Amino acid sequence: MRFLRDFSFLEGVMKHHREVLHEVAELGREEFKTSEYIRSYLDKLGVEYDEWLGTGTAGIIRGKDAKRTIAFRADIDGLMTECGVQHLCGHDGHTSILLGLVEYVNANKEKLNDNFVFIFQPAEEGPGGAEALVNEGILKYYGVDQIYGLHIYPEIPEGKVGIREGYFLSQIGDFEIDIYGKSSHGGSAPEAGIDAITIYASLVSSMQTIVSRNISPIDNAVVSIGKVEGGSRRNIIAEHVHLEGTIRCFKPEVYSKIKERFYEITDGFSKAFNCEIKVTIRDDYHPVNNNSELCEEFIEAVGDDKVEILDPLMIADDFSYYREEVPGIFFMLGARNEEKGFVNGLHNLRFNFDEKICVNALDAYVSMLEYKGSMDK
Repeated sequence: MRFLRDFSFLEGVMKHHREVLHEVAELGREEFKTSEYIRSYLDKLGVEYDEWLGTGTAGIIRGKDAKRTIAFRADIDGLMTECGVQHLCGHDGHTSILLGLVEYVNANKEKLNDNFVFIFQPAEEGPGGAEALVNEGILKYYGVDQIYGLHIYPEIPEGKVGIREGYFLSQIGDFEIDIYGKSSHGGSAPEAGIDAITIYASLVSSMQTIVSRNISPIDNAVVSIGKVEGGSRRNIIAEHVHLEGTIRCFKPEVYSKIKERFYEITDGFSKAFNCEIKVTIRDDYHPVNNNSELCEEFIEAVGDDKVEILDPLMIADDFSYYREEVPGIFFMLGARNEEKGFVNGLHNLRFNFDEKICVNALDAYVSMLEYKGSMDK
């Protein structure tokens, strides 16, 4: 039996957490009201904690016969929208779930065998709180051996969790390309200019061949240009064009190859057209690569009737930085409910979910702890 444990009290508590946190959404590294709420509730529970990066909160509950230390992470920040800072990616739910798990573990300390670490992480949406915490030594400080995380996901139904072993979430990078040509009169003397728009048109076509001709069809990869600005007037040869886009893939070696081709192609264009092309690539989050053994263990613990094996997803999460240091898994918590209208995607202004799914996450985590022997049944 799975998802049948009696969490009726904590269901109401987690619902309340989510309602409060939803109203105080804050940007990364500015989650002051959010962290105040988290810490106040931990104080109420009598759970000790440490402050990290100003708004991050983490702590450890020690087991009675610890053979390992298992960490659980929740991201706490909101994101900027046209309507202000909002929780449109479920982080208020993630935080509520981890608060519920902390309360459950703390209330059942006599059953806890292994050490339990909780991490309320700032700035997942940006500028990358996980990497900063890892660099600050949080995993070594608590002696973390394994780490688990989740994300609310409206593409799979309530009552299900989605996961896959190996590469699961993508690596991402953002790029900007500036083409500097030479302006001239577009009607009377086009030959006197160096047309940045013409160069841009050819360059974009060449860049699309990176994935189709330089990357194996077995490897997923995306190069997309989403913004173009250039030119000053209809009859003036454009002196400058600015492009912005994104790179997504799973394998680090594929990402490196894409970057390499970016510089080779733009260098060739600058020579061919006698212009200057400046490329700026900002490496963002690394791919989330689920540990195969822990993934199989998790599926057994939760029950394969509750698990959907997902295809790799071209979304990203900075959970990857923890995973690069210690074994771990990241899974998706089903939130789709068509009857209630919970069908909108992440970052959509109409994104929402039923707080009852927090119980499913809590039960999955506890089932996993019991299956591992980290907690007695």
